[in-house]
Amino acid sequence: MYLNLPNKRYYSTGELAKAFNVNASLIRFWDKEFGALNPKKNAKGNRRFTPEDVTNLKLIYNLVKERGYTLEGAKTYLKNQNQKSLTNFDVITKLEMVKNELVKIKKQL
Repeated sequence: MYLNLPNKRYYSTGELAKAFNVNASLIRFWDKEFGALNPKKNAKGNRRFTPEDVTNLKLIYNLVKERGYTLEGAKTYLKNQNQKSLTNFDVITKLEMVKNELVKIKKQL
């Protein structure tokens, strides 16, 4: 999944919800459910997600929304995750970014 997010140090829940096209409540729910997400919280308690959290959110989104895993299945997958699978996911993500850029260039021609 290609996300059109600016390169920032921290992202708000709302920004991520908009990028993933889901409700902010789902992002907050996944934050509670998955230990892989560790957003920082400011004095008001607002979550601030790092780029690493965004990568983990992409993986969770892929497992739950695109591949149809249950929450428990996704948790198990993440616990048993080895580096090779994560690398494959990163490669797929980069290929999708390249594809989107090529489609933009094609439309401009």
